[in-house]
Amino acid sequence: MTDFARSPAAARSLDVPPAGAGWAWILASGILSLLLGILAFLWPFAATFAATLVIGAFFLAAGLVSVCAGLFGKGHGARGYAIGFGLLSLIIGGLMLLEPLTGALSLTLMVAVWLAVRGALEIGFGVRLRHGKALMLVLGVVNILLAIFVLATLPLAALTLPGFILGLSFVMSGVTSIVSGLHHRRGASAFALR
Repeated sequence: MTDFARSPAAARSLDVPPAGAGWAWILASGILSLLLGILAFLWPFAATFAATLVIGAFFLAAGLVSVCAGLFGKGHGARGYAIGFGLLSLIIGGLMLLEPLTGALSLTLMVAVWLAVRGALEIGFGVRLRHGKALMLVLGVVNILLAIFVLATLPLAALTLPGFILGLSFVMSGVTSIVSGLHHRRGASAFALR
């Protein structure tokens, strides 16, 4: 067996890309994400409509995986939670995809209901946990508080709030990728961990 750490010539022969390779792709990804975020802020209704379709697909995928985890998962006490959460996600995702105009108008309300029910399920499950009880209870309370906040912003913010949230996410992702790409260009590892 060869010890590459003791043989620099052997390590160079592996064609390992030099530090900083691919930085332009990271930078381009960040710029694209930043531009999409700015567009979402400029046209929040269009971003809300697009978010409705994308989020609907994510709800369907999450629901399907959660129901399968509840039905076929073995050795965990959260089967009822997984099935309940999955069914709720499947219903909301289906509505958002089948009625995109209605979904765009009611996305905020559906998310509020989802947050409230999920929060209640998390609190109900959290009281039964031995490990991680406090985190699950806090998550449930936070989700219920978010649902109340979303409901308090209806109906005025319903058409734009999801678009603004999407825009903020894309802007933050873009800035993060741009900074990482520029650091990577100077030889640092991309998205380096300490």
